[in-house]
Amino acid sequence: MNASRSTSRAHGRVLVHGAYGHTGRFVIDELVRRGLEPVPSGRDAERLAEVGRRYPGVEVRPTGDAESLGRAVEGVAAVVNCAGPFLDTAGPVAAAAVRAGAHYLDVTAEQASVRATYREHGDAAAAAGVVVLPAMAFYGGLADLLASAVVGGRTGGVEAITVAMGLDRWWPTEGTRITGERNTARRLVVADGRLAPLDAAAPRIWDFPAPLGRQKVVDLPFSEVITMHRHLGARRIVSHLSEAPLNELRDPTTPGPEATDETGRSDQRFAVDVRVLLDGVEHRALATGRDIYAVTAPLVVEAVARLLDGRSHAVGAVAPGEVFDAADFLAALSPEPLAVDLSEVVGAPRR
Repeated sequence: MNASRSTSRAHGRVLVHGAYGHTGRFVIDELVRRGLEPVPSGRDAERLAEVGRRYPGVEVRPTGDAESLGRAVEGVAAVVNCAGPFLDTAGPVAAAAVRAGAHYLDVTAEQASVRATYREHGDAAAAAGVVVLPAMAFYGGLADLLASAVVGGRTGGVEAITVAMGLDRWWPTEGTRITGERNTARRLVVADGRLAPLDAAAPRIWDFPAPLGRQKVVDLPFSEVITMHRHLGARRIVSHLSEAPLNELRDPTTPGPEATDETGRSDQRFAVDVRVLLDGVEHRALATGRDIYAVTAPLVVEAVARLLDGRSHAVGAVAPGEVFDAADFLAALSPEPLAVDLSEVVGAPRR
């Protein structure tokens, strides 16, 4: 189904909520690069004015209360919410977007926020003919697309999905730290086909491609577990993250990300290694790249572009691999900003 019914009158205008944040700035740059028109918004009028000065001619829209939020979403085709914690912002921003007939996307890693967004906005979005797409980011969307590309159009036989996210280090933003303090919900995995509380096991060793190499990883599921559970039908889904960068995140003295090139990216390197046990055979999908915050921008903007030009399969509240052709989506981002390999079969059929 074409999900762009309500966007023709505002085609190309994209509200970026939290535009002055670290990720929000990357999203605005990517929208401009793709020929789309960003409409920066946020609660801090002074910081929002700074964004306006950086992009002369763009319209900035403050969103200090419910009334101004309602005005801000008028006449745009899509809303990208970059303002965490999403447990606080996703509900009102998604509701305002859907009422205005605009697609809603966010970049949350928070499982509880994704579940609430699916539960509270799916019916209204479907009725309005728009898409509500949470977690369209490094955490959540990327692993979902990798697993979906492996599964393809199959409707059964997915026994297990294992996600291992390797980082060489983590320079957290202020927003990441605030979200971590706010996000106290118990983390969930999928066991026997159902969401279940995580019972963390001892750290294990994972072999990532160079330059990351062998790393100790811990059980730490993010929003990808919720999105994959929504549509891939796996009996088991677990997710791991490098232990050493996680310790850097928890250290209050760790500095924030520092730009090392003209795009604003840091030198952080990452790998997302997804293993899918499908009909007794283990398949591997791998994505590598640089800077988990910066790479979120091309992921979410590619999603916006596909929603606006009709390359989408559904309306309502959806997961990335549920609404897009996952392999084609990833190919559009490879080899830059992502190097993607979907070809490897790493296990023989079970006897």
